[in-house]
Amino acid sequence: MSRKRSRYLFYIPLLLMAAFYLIPMYVMLATGFKAFDEVNLKTMWNLPSGIHFDNFIAAYEKLAPHLWNSLNVVIPAAIISSILGSLNGYVLAKWKFRGADTIFPLILFGMFIPYQSILIPLVEFMNRIGLYGSLPGLVLTHVVYGIPITTLTFRNYYASIPKELVEAARIDGAGMMQIYRSILLPISLPSFVVVLIWQFTQAWNDFLFAVVLTGSSNWPITVALNNMAGSQIIAWNVQMAGSLIAALPTLLVYIFLGRYFLRGLMAGSLKG
Repeated sequence: MSRKRSRYLFYIPLLLMAAFYLIPMYVMLATGFKAFDEVNLKTMWNLPSGIHFDNFIAAYEKLAPHLWNSLNVVIPAAIISSILGSLNGYVLAKWKFRGADTIFPLILFGMFIPYQSILIPLVEFMNRIGLYGSLPGLVLTHVVYGIPITTLTFRNYYASIPKELVEAARIDGAGMMQIYRSILLPISLPSFVVVLIWQFTQAWNDFLFAVVLTGSSNWPITVALNNMAGSQIIAWNVQMAGSLIAALPTLLVYIFLGRYFLRGLMAGSLKG
C-alpha cells in the first residue's frame, strides 16, 4: 500500500500541472466552436451551445496559402540543418584536426545570439544576396540558426561510438565520407529524429524572422494568424479556430513522434 500511495502522490502534482498547462487549449477549443455572439469574457469558460465548424472553415480559407508557405520553409530548413549538423558532428567527433576544440565552442556560441541583435545586418545581408522578402531567405536563416543545436546533438552522439569501429574502417581503406555513409549514417536515426522534430518546431513557431524577412504574399502561418485580427472588431471564435489550425502540425508531430524524440534525447545524453 505504501508504494501505491507514494505513486499516487507522485501522479497528483503531475496531473495538476498537466491540467494547468492545458487550460489555454481548453479555452481555444471552446471559443473556436462558439458562435460570434457567444464570445465574451464572462462566458469564456462555458462550453459552446453548439459546434460551429464554419469558424474553422473561415479560418482555413484565410490561412491555407500561408500554411503551405510554412511547410515550404520548415521542411527544407529542418532537413538541410540536420544534414549539415550531422556532417559537422561527425567531423568534430571522429576526425580531430588542429583548432577543432576552438571551432566547436564558436559554433555553439551561435545558440546564444539573440534574434533581435542581428536583425538589421541580417536584412542588409538578405538584400545584398537578393533573398529579402522571399521564402528561400527565411529557409537560409533557419538553417544557419539551427546548425549549432544540430551540431551539438550529433557531435555528442557520434562521440559515443567506439573509435575502434572507425579505425577498423580506415584500415580497410574506407575514406572519410565512405565511413560516414556506411557506418555512422545508418545508426544516426535517433539523433535525426531529435533534430528534425526540434528544427521543425522552431521554424514553424517562428514569428520574428518571418515578419521581418518575408512579404505579405510569403507570410508563414504565424504572421498570417497575427494579421487575421481586424482593426476594430475581432472575431475571436475564428481567431481561436485559426490558432488551433496553426498549432495542429506541431501538436501532431509531438503526439505521434514524441516518444522517439525522448528516446533520441536519452540516447545522446546517456552515450555522450
